[in-house]
This record gives sequence, C-alpha cells and structure tokens, in this order.
Amino acid sequence: MSEASDDPTDEELERIREEKKERLVSGESADESDAGAGGRDEPIHVESQDHFEEVVAEGVVLVDFHADWCGPCKMLEPIVADIAESTDAAVAKVDVDARQGLAREYGVQGVPTLFLFVDGESVERRVGVQDEGALRDLIAQHV
Repeated sequence: MSEASDDPTDEELERIREEKKERLVSGESADESDAGAGGRDEPIHVESQDHFEEVVAEGVVLVDFHADWCGPCKMLEPIVADIAESTDAAVAKVDVDARQGLAREYGVQGVPTLFLFVDGESVERRVGVQDEGALRDLIAQHV
C-alpha cells in the first residue's frame, strides 16, 4: 500500500488533466514512456509478458483481456477507449489469443475479463461487458 505522500495532489491531477486536454485538442499523442496512470490517452496494446509487467507496475491500470472474435469484447471496446482518454488511469489491452500465457496466468476463462491493478497488484476482477459508470467508479476509488 502506498503512503499518503505518494498520492497525487489535486493540483497534480488537474495538471495531468490539462495536459491530456491540450494533447487531445492539438492531436498530439502521448509518449511511450508515459505508460503509467494518467500518461496515455489510448489503450496500451500489450506486446509481451515483460511489457505487461512494466505497464501494470505503477499507478492505476485497467486491463482488458479480450479477443478479436468476441462480440461482447467489441461492445466493450468504445467504453474502454473512452476510459483511457478521459480518466487518470492507464488502460491496457491483452489479446488472449496472442498472449495465451498471460491469460492462463490470470485465470482468464471467458472474455472480456477486466482487471484493475494498483501499483502492480490486482485489486479487482470483472467478467463480461461492464457498465461505463461502474468502471469509472471503480477507477475513482483508486486514483
């Protein structure tokens, strides 16, 4: 568990929101190095086990285990993209067909399966299409 001094202040959160807003308006994309919470405006597509561990290591990260052939995953995709763009959490996507080892490691048996990680630890798991408001509330509890 992080200490209170590690939590971002309201001023820092406001600065992050303003930076994201400026990037959206200008069409500029976030740097690859900004993979932590609040650093990306679009989902991060996980490329490997090491990449996954790097992505979830710090901050609040919503991870979407999905498959291209999955209808409910396609329904969830715009919700996940909107959350990536408009919250201070990072969002990662894991294709269960391409990353079967990760899916097996996290016990994913159905898609979509969502995990919420906080500083590298899984704190919540949800299976199936989720309501955007419920996901936002979940993230808000941890940012």
